Amino acid sequence: MLNIQNFLKTYNNHKILEIENLQIPEGIHWFKGINGSGKSTLFRSIAGIIPFKGNILFNNTDCRKEVVAYRLLVNLSEAEPLYPDYLSGYDLLSFMAEAKKARDGQLKKLADSLGVSQYWKSPIGTYSSGMQKKISLLSAFLGSPKLIMLDEPLITIDDRSVQIVYELVKDYYEKQGVSFLLSSHQDFRFERLAIKNIYLVQNQTVTQQ
Repeated sequence: MLNIQNFLKTYNNHKILEIENLQIPEGIHWFKGINGSGKSTLFRSIAGIIPFKGNILFNNTDCRKEVVAYRLLVNLSEAEPLYPDYLSGYDLLSFMAEAKKARDGQLKKLADSLGVSQYWKSPIGTYSSGMQKKISLLSAFLGSPKLIMLDEPLITIDDRSVQIVYELVKDYYEKQGVSFLLSSHQDFRFERLAIKNIYLVQNQTVTQQ
């Protein structure tokens, strides 16, 4: 499914991550690692939103050579999202829904499920960190992705929203065949999610446990 080869990411000539060859099959996968280990950098690279050296292909679609097609297949919810304060969540998500070619009614259904529709007409600058996190989580399920990455999906949200995220992951995986890459410091409930593989991000690389 996901093919990462000769990957190198540096900041100011400091190596953050180096992966010679990593083949990730379809399924739900958990990426573990301490803060600063490079999990978010890896996810953002796979999403195609930061530069890197090497090659990343999803279902043989190159993230840099086939940008539009790739970004319709791969979605990301960031651990600590940053959005313009002056935009409303509704405006932001409506734009994302159009860009992701979301089907009619999908945005409203997700917003109601996560409770986002209760506040999304207000400027993002007035949101708590948990409210912003739910905007980010919702955006990852828009459109018809085949790979969804959720970076620290369980932080800053309430218990009810955690259960909804579990249900969304399970539903998209079982009914739509969507694969997931998840990162979290907290243990996932394995009885709720069929975790296929666990990958450890440490020592500036990624290994399968």
